Amino acid sequence: MQVSDRAGGLFLAALGAAAAWGGSRLPPVPGQDVGPAAFPMLIGFGLMLCGALIALGIGRGLEAPATDEAPAPHGAWRVLLPPALLLFYVLAAERLGFLPTAFVIVAVAAWALGAGPRLALGVALAAPPLVHLAFAKLLRVPLPEGLLAAPW
Repeated sequence: MQVSDRAGGLFLAALGAAAAWGGSRLPPVPGQDVGPAAFPMLIGFGLMLCGALIALGIGRGLEAPATDEAPAPHGAWRVLLPPALLLFYVLAAERLGFLPTAFVIVAVAAWALGAGPRLALGVALAAPPLVHLAFAKLLRVPLPEGLLAAPW
């Protein structure tokens, strides 16, 4: 069964609206500028935007044409990659720290999704510091320092 892009995009936008609405109903924390509503609302608005873009067909020209070939059997290992990377984070984050662990996770995930070596390394160098900055400064969530502490 295949779902059209319009139906999938509208479902994603509705899911984002529900997340944003649910997040907006969370009570604020006294004395804090950013409360528990910020993250669900941010994710909800992002899902609404992505769902609208999918439903409107924006970016469809960037996709590779669909083929009727069966998926390659050697690609089935990619299904196990997200849980394996999550397990790697749980086991390595305290010892290595967030930045090196996230670098490995992002590089491996980007490579597995088809990125070339330069793009995978570029994203792996840029994404973990941005995520760490968001969690450490905006959300005030401590992340493990390990071998490489963040400069902020």
